[in-house]
Amino acid sequence: MVHIKSLPELEGEPHANAFPSEEPKTIRLTLSEGEHVEPHAHPDRDIVLYLISGSLELRLDGEPYHVTQGDVVHFDGAQDISPVAKADSTALLVLAAKREGPSSSEGDL
Repeated sequence: MVHIKSLPELEGEPHANAFPSEEPKTIRLTLSEGEHVEPHAHPDRDIVLYLISGSLELRLDGEPYHVTQGDVVHFDGAQDISPVAKADSTALLVLAAKREGPSSSEGDL
């Protein structure tokens, strides 16, 4: 089955769930300059963040990472996560359930 959604048309701020009943969890995050998300974790997830527009300081376990438009970040959801918008920002986050056993390698594609 194929589902297509338009990111700008999703409802919800700062989080909009593109496919609420489907995995992996796919979220559009929209933050105005100066806004942030309180530290939280998704312990059973691996997360990929793609910054569509803007600039973020992504704090992972308190350590800041500067993320600019076009950057893709992969990280373990077990960390405390807190994005802070340095400019009006829109990101797409994919939260995938962690797989059991050894992780796959690029050769598995």
